[in-house]
Amino acid sequence: MDSLNRNTASVNTYTERIVQFGEGNFLRAFANWMIHEMNKQAEFDAGVVAIQPINQGLIQMLNDQDGLYTLYLNGIKNGEAISEHQIIDCIQRGINPYENYNAYLALADNPNLRFVISNTTEAGIAYNADDRLNDAPPSSFPAKLTALLHKRFQYFEGASDKGLIVIPCELIDRNGDNLKKIILQYADDWSLGEEFIEWINEDNIFCNTLVDRIVPGYPRDKMDKITEELGYKDNLVVEGEQFHLWVIEGPEAVKEEIPAEACGLNIVFTDNMEPYRTRKVRILNGAHTSLVPVGYLYGIDRVRESLEDEVVGGFLRDAIFEEICPTLDLPEAELNQFANDVIDRFRNPYLEHALISISLNSTSKFKTRVLPSVLEYIKRKGELPQCLLFSLASLIAFYKGDRNGAEIPLKDDQSALDFFKTQWATEDIPAVAKATLENTDFWGQDLTQFDGLLEAVTQNLENIVSNGMESSLRNFVK
Repeated sequence: MDSLNRNTASVNTYTERIVQFGEGNFLRAFANWMIHEMNKQAEFDAGVVAIQPINQGLIQMLNDQDGLYTLYLNGIKNGEAISEHQIIDCIQRGINPYENYNAYLALADNPNLRFVISNTTEAGIAYNADDRLNDAPPSSFPAKLTALLHKRFQYFEGASDKGLIVIPCELIDRNGDNLKKIILQYADDWSLGEEFIEWINEDNIFCNTLVDRIVPGYPRDKMDKITEELGYKDNLVVEGEQFHLWVIEGPEAVKEEIPAEACGLNIVFTDNMEPYRTRKVRILNGAHTSLVPVGYLYGIDRVRESLEDEVVGGFLRDAIFEEICPTLDLPEAELNQFANDVIDRFRNPYLEHALISISLNSTSKFKTRVLPSVLEYIKRKGELPQCLLFSLASLIAFYKGDRNGAEIPLKDDQSALDFFKTQWATEDIPAVAKATLENTDFWGQDLTQFDGLLEAVTQNLENIVSNGMESSLRNFVK
């Protein structure tokens, strides 16, 4: 059986316009897929040169396949469960700067180069004071990029039209701003001059981004079946869900250079990404966190099964549409569309998310993902969000550590686990509820100060502990 490469597959070749730091599963299932679609549908003509950002990586394997790989997208699409695959051909080659640093620096001389994309993990955008310009290569991603930008500045003599659009995908807040700040720090450390600093500030664009697609990665346990289906060997098969969202915060000029709209891609260009970040945290992450204690104590183990259950699924839909969405400031149609997409993602039959794995650090997750919706709902409506408070009561019951006589493998900060162990040892349900809601270490404030909140949580908690989750939830949602 043939291996996948440009001799065995009928694919296209594109002009190298993008330098990409990172060759892992996420970028290949996310950004590279979108570039592939824009090349195919909108004549974007954007070839990618993938850079291995750390000493160990996949560049050799990628080059062995001439940059090609097969992407499977699995999930709910237009209301139906769909699995589809295609060969992605936008990566033209890969460079390992630890083996060939000169080839890496030579990219700076390419007059067609326009974009930088990165995903070097959350720890990748970090300053290393030990990095030097003459290192081959510097260790950190920002230092490597600074060296490339400086060489480009020198080669083109500071030409304003040779600046780059930098679009990092690392999962940190204000990723573009942070990356630019570190690059400017290196420019100062390395005495690269005021003209270079001015060129960075005036002629290069650093975008902040929000990325969203579940990428399970390489389907190792299914590769025999996949290889038989494909009819060729591919060591870089990657799986992703159907849903995708890329929010790019930057000037209007960025939108003008990326033909996403013509391809129907879910790329949002904006001058303020915070409403989209809030939407994701409140609806997607908040729904996950709200669901976990309810679904798990109900006797369900997986997210998909929770949505398929009429009672649990109905509870979660009410929480999302009736109590979370009304606290957000984006247009109602956008919120409803995103919420429906979230439900479809939770229903994805190709992904199995265990509720117990999502339960890690549930107290801190509830504070950041759900509590803001609770407080905003009270502020806007002047009443309590009953579903979200039922979830809060369920969370307290979850930390009792028992599901129908079986021990729950709780995972949280030791201080949180010790707190609940001490409280539940009293078996005094009202006292447990009061102590939990008063715990400012958990919530940053005393939640008993909100009228009726303590009473609502206490009543729900007593029902759950005394009657069980199934009975309590059925009575709650009827």
